[in-house]
Amino acid sequence: MPGRAGKRSSAREGAVTTGCVLLLVLVADVAAALLVAILLAARGLGRMDAGSGRTATGVPPVDWTPVVGFGALALTVGVTALVLLRIGDRVVGAVQLTLCGLLVLHALGSWP
Repeated sequence: MPGRAGKRSSAREGAVTTGCVLLLVLVADVAAALLVAILLAARGLGRMDAGSGRTATGVPPVDWTPVVGFGALALTVGVTALVLLRIGDRVVGAVQLTLCGLLVLHALGSWP
């Protein structure tokens, strides 16, 4: 009987640790997504202000905001995917890696 109690407590501790890591991964992904949303919103506001009362004098400056924003988001998702794969959540880690790949492709598509 004592052997079973030890297995249950270690399984419970493992589940709590996994739950905490998954919560931290979720918080990191949400924070990165909010950062990208704020950067893109500020970029949109800058474009609205630039259009009022100005005349076009030349080529507009290169805008790196989408590349940097989606690149940072892809980096965050990739790192959290590697953490998930390291702790043993292969399905969630594989989904995160797929999402990271899609974000990298979107960032490269936004390249000026």
